[in-house]
Amino acid sequence: MKEYENFWDKNAKRYDRFMRKDRAAYEKLYELIRPVVKARTVLELAAGTGLIAKNIVRSASHIEVTDASEEMIAEAKRNNRSAKLHFSVRDMFCLPYADKSFDVVIVSNALHVVPQPEKALAEIRRVLKDDGVLIAPTFTHAGNSFSGKVRAFFMKLAGFPLHSRWTSEEYLCFLRQNGWTVRKSAVLKASFRLTYAECVKPAVKEKVG
Repeated sequence: MKEYENFWDKNAKRYDRFMRKDRAAYEKLYELIRPVVKARTVLELAAGTGLIAKNIVRSASHIEVTDASEEMIAEAKRNNRSAKLHFSVRDMFCLPYADKSFDVVIVSNALHVVPQPEKALAEIRRVLKDDGVLIAPTFTHAGNSFSGKVRAFFMKLAGFPLHSRWTSEEYLCFLRQNGWTVRKSAVLKASFRLTYAECVKPAVKEKVG
């Protein structure tokens, strides 16, 4: 996770400016997320500067806003006007929360930038309630246009920690292969193709004998 932390620590102050070009896509994202988090306790992982949390907090009962980068969390705390948001620096691979603590877990645009994302999904499964929902929108770079692939190439040269290149179909397949039931998905037009995935927690198989 050190690679992730260093890159985002360096880019925390310019992150919101970088994301402005995708404002329309994110507005659609908020619309998709708000009804899912209504009156529910939410954990957001890799929250960055808190863009999603701050735009859905009126719907939720409480949101734990976390990121591995201290600088990102420092930026997220700025101009916060809601008592329902709590900020902390957390490693998504090793969370301090008890089993089945949250109604909803959000991990947005992060599973493609961390090594071994299946391990992150296992930790999410642990802290999510049995009837909980995972919301995992992710940029699916493998489905990019030529210009998008060029942008991704230069981002990689600049140190962007891209570990997984999925098409939308491959990403949804990855979630299913890790036991999640994808109950809703959508592809949003952004700088890079943004695949929204809304998943139900996998059922735990009981041991026989």
